[in-house]
Amino acid sequence: MNHKYYILTAVIFFVFGYSQVSAQEIFEKWSALDEYHVIMSQTFHPAENDNLEPIKTRSGDLVEKANLLAKSPIPVEYNTEEIVATVKKLQKETKALDKLVSDKKSTDEQIKQGIMGLHDVFHEIVGLCRQDDH
Repeated sequence: MNHKYYILTAVIFFVFGYSQVSAQEIFEKWSALDEYHVIMSQTFHPAENDNLEPIKTRSGDLVEKANLLAKSPIPVEYNTEEIVATVKKLQKETKALDKLVSDKKSTDEQIKQGIMGLHDVFHEIVGLCRQDDH
């Protein structure tokens, strides 16, 4: 009986894991999200290692891509109220981070927390795109 349980569990994990949309598939269908992702990746990963120079020099690029993302058509399979709202949130928080970077009184810790939070919102969008119930 235990053997059958483990096989069934493995099959269920395989089926659900296989049916889930990959981030790459999402980016292929939604080029504006992919363009945002490129800049996010180039600024977030260095910030994880306390290198804030990329976000300090490219926060304006993120704003540009966030604005383009907010104006771009959302692929029909991802076009839900929740995704639309989260894209608007991403745009707003991207602008706030750019303002934080521009403010000479901001600390590196504030900027790092800003990019970390922005990264979370970005992944919230990707996660919503992966849901099967839209």
